[in-house]
Amino acid sequence: MTRVVVTRPEDQAAPLVTRLAELGAEVVLYPLVRIEPLGDDPIDASGYDWLVVTSPNGARELARRLALPPRALAAIGPGTAAALAEHGLEADLVARTHTQEGLLDELPRPPGRVLLAAAEGARRLLVDELGADFLPLYRTVELAPPAPPEGDLVLLASPSAASALAATGAAIPVVTIGPQTTEAAAAAGLEVVAEAESSDLDGLIAAVAPLL
Repeated sequence: MTRVVVTRPEDQAAPLVTRLAELGAEVVLYPLVRIEPLGDDPIDASGYDWLVVTSPNGARELARRLALPPRALAAIGPGTAAALAEHGLEADLVARTHTQEGLLDELPRPPGRVLLAAAEGARRLLVDELGADFLPLYRTVELAPPAPPEGDLVLLASPSAASALAATGAAIPVVTIGPQTTEAAAAAGLEVVAEAESSDLDGLIAAVAPLL
């Protein structure tokens, strides 16, 4: 039985653990990051034509704090769109290429006023290219486990998780959720054996299934 290491925070890992178990994997929970909200104040986005959300964590934090919605919502990919939908928020645009470059290509021109809501320290391509405002919703804190995980494969869902895994000295092949995580994993010296075609739960499961 293949041992698959899940590195997501424990409060977010259940759906992934269930799907892996259904495929016959032995799941090892090994959280590498935690999410820290950056505030509780209500968000008034009514003055924006587009509010862009770049991660499921951002979607959850936005939903928790959003008081007045924008004219339209854009999600970086289906995972983020699904997280918005869980809280009754519908994405008007879901990028086909799950990067800020993909969003940039698909936003209308001119897009009007744009608000980029993301993690503290996130890439700000839309700020640079469109003059978007930036709203940090949360920070990702890398944990410092005492020893490398024991498993056959590690699933990585963020660049931060890739960095934290490398810091443990682990030498286990990894499966990533998308190109930015792959880039971070490769830069940290990790062996990437598969990358999800879609940056969501279904994509991650489809990527790991042939390796089990």
